[in-house]
Amino acid sequence: MHAVAHPHARPDLYRPGVGAVLVSTWRVGTPERQRAAVEAVRRAWEGREWPDPGLLSYSVYAGTDGDTLLHYSQWTGEEVYEDFVRTHRDGRNAEIDAAVPGIERVVLHRYAPPRPAGATGPDALPGAVSVVESEGEGAVAVGGIGAHVHRSADGDRVLVLTEWEDVPPAGPAGARWYTPALSLAAGV
Repeated sequence: MHAVAHPHARPDLYRPGVGAVLVSTWRVGTPERQRAAVEAVRRAWEGREWPDPGLLSYSVYAGTDGDTLLHYSQWTGEEVYEDFVRTHRDGRNAEIDAAVPGIERVVLHRYAPPRPAGATGPDALPGAVSVVESEGEGAVAVGGIGAHVHRSADGDRVLVLTEWEDVPPAGPAGARWYTPALSLAAGV
């Protein structure tokens, strides 16, 4: 079973079976390198077997700053992710790094599946997302088409992912803005 790419799609945030959500940020430097990194991720994943049925989806969002990428992956549990790190991640990262040298992998946070703070309609396909991460309680952005609150397993960190039709002129304070770039899932 290989990876199937769905450009500009988003993950099903309330997909059954999700036990862990991992969110990481990469810095790549420029909009050109950002596009090249998304393409390198697509090639690295489509060129290999899907690593484990416990990885339910892997999505990449491009920062509107032209520098960052947000990676959002859904797993049946953290132990499945740890096994992926031991057995499959290095080859994929090496291929991506060869295509786009100098990627800075900034941070990885682990969250429980989200709880809705405002539902996205079943046919809504957001053109942008805002992400606010904080210690303790997170503020939910008003005005989006859907807000999704993620809490870390230890309860100390909150990520609020709010979906929008497009990047608004004014949004939540402290938000980082992204547009959907790539969503991968297991396929035949």
